[in-house]
Amino acid sequence: MGRGKVELKRIENPTNRQVTFSKRRDGLLKKAIELSILCDAEVALLVFSPSGKAYNFSSHDMDRTIRRYRNEKGLHNTNSQGVRTIEVWKNEMDEMKKTIETLETKHKHFAGEDLSTLGMKELKQLERQLRIGVDRIKLHELLGEDENSGLDSSDHATQR
Repeated sequence: MGRGKVELKRIENPTNRQVTFSKRRDGLLKKAIELSILCDAEVALLVFSPSGKAYNFSSHDMDRTIRRYRNEKGLHNTNSQGVRTIEVWKNEMDEMKKTIETLETKHKHFAGEDLSTLGMKELKQLERQLRIGVDRIKLHELLGEDENSGLDSSDHATQR
């Protein structure tokens, strides 16, 4: 008969926690070795203890396995992941700066500023966009007045 299901929660007693860590680490290592042998799989296992000590197993060379993983996932071999992250952030920041510049230019155009840089086609398009905007505002005002007039009449009815 098998064991009962163990409730997964942090073991509070440090001694018991260390014993459990050691036993489970050894079991995990055994399973990694079995997987490597039975299935001819390339296995790499890294485990850090609660105290920070590193344990590892590799069926082949650990560095080779990590390089293979990084190539498979498209994580090119850089000095650190931090360098790659900084490049990504810089590229994203440059894109955002371009977007901000474009939006600021459009804002100026909508405000009637800096129109000399626009050609006739762009001016006509801007005029259409402004007309659409004005129509939307007028519609919103009409709907708002209708709602307010409806509220006014219902207020009068409740006051009577």
